[in-house]
Amino acid sequence: MMGWGGGWYAMIFGPLFMILLLAVLVAVVVLLVRWLGGLTQGSYQPHQSPPARTPLDILKERFARGEIDKVEFEDRRRVLGE
Repeated sequence: MMGWGGGWYAMIFGPLFMILLLAVLVAVVVLLVRWLGGLTQGSYQPHQSPPARTPLDILKERFARGEIDKVEFEDRRRVLGE
């Protein structure tokens, strides 16, 4: 018998152990990078919804995109102002 006396189980569990070790190493590196990346971005801000747009803002956007003409814009702006 040559070798270190590992037998057949060393041929099966050796590569499995190396794959497991590599997966754990990759997971540790990924978690470390995420953790360090989170620290450099400043304090964590919870997701905030964008500020609510007013009907006048929407009307201005439609006018800027050319969806409505100046006459329609002025009419609707007057209605919103009331």
